[in-house]
Amino acid sequence: MFSLQPRVQGASLFRIVYVAVATTLVTLHYSLLVLGRAACGRLGREQVDRYTREWSGLLLRLVRMRLSVHGTVPTFSDGRRYMILCNHSSHYDIPASFAALPGSIRMLAKKELYRIPVLGRAMRAAEFPSVDRHNGQRARDDLERARAMMESGIVLWAAPEGTRSPDGRLLPFKKGCFRLALDTDAVIIPVAIRGIHRVLPARTFDLNLGQPVDLLVGQPIDAAAFHERGLDALIGEVRERMQNLLEPAAPAKVEAPAKEPLALS
Repeated sequence: MFSLQPRVQGASLFRIVYVAVATTLVTLHYSLLVLGRAACGRLGREQVDRYTREWSGLLLRLVRMRLSVHGTVPTFSDGRRYMILCNHSSHYDIPASFAALPGSIRMLAKKELYRIPVLGRAMRAAEFPSVDRHNGQRARDDLERARAMMESGIVLWAAPEGTRSPDGRLLPFKKGCFRLALDTDAVIIPVAIRGIHRVLPARTFDLNLGQPVDLLVGQPIDAAAFHERGLDALIGEVRERMQNLLEPAAPAKVEAPAKEPLALS
């Protein structure tokens, strides 16, 4: 049957190089914009929010991603502390989340990212918190700073798996972000991104263009309700919700598609 939908296709070597170079240049451009505004004392959260969404939209267009959003998307405007916990199976999880979700979202990042020239300085200026997972005291200090950011209205995005899944299946969860959620009585928004691992499978250069990707937003989880039940119960609840979102056989867990489609073109 003839279809007007764009076809998924493996990228040629030329296209892979083009996407890599363009991604680097786009990231450098927005990093320099952030640093330039910060140097002039004119960098506000609204500008950072706009830059991260523009950057994300450009990266998704480079790979022709067909991103659909499903579920009830929070506005993050009620004054509560929020964390977005998302499965992690692609470098594109982050731009997909930034493009799809509202609010002042900042990624809870690994310390290693801040060693990248220009990008690391721009992330610090843009209030992206980091966690040094190899130093216990430093990690606790980092999480305290992340908590202060949440208190001021930033929505933290974190991948509890800590590393990319090669096949889209959930890996074991690390506990750091869940401790932060309990300490701050945060509202956790579970997010599952289905099909994104095929765009650029982990630890490969097998880029696939035109890949359909579904970002599914689950029902909120109030971490404050888990003080008595404990950390493991909270981890188990989030994992179960995320797994239900990832399973195609469980559509009842997902609300109607978001009313406003993403403007990626």
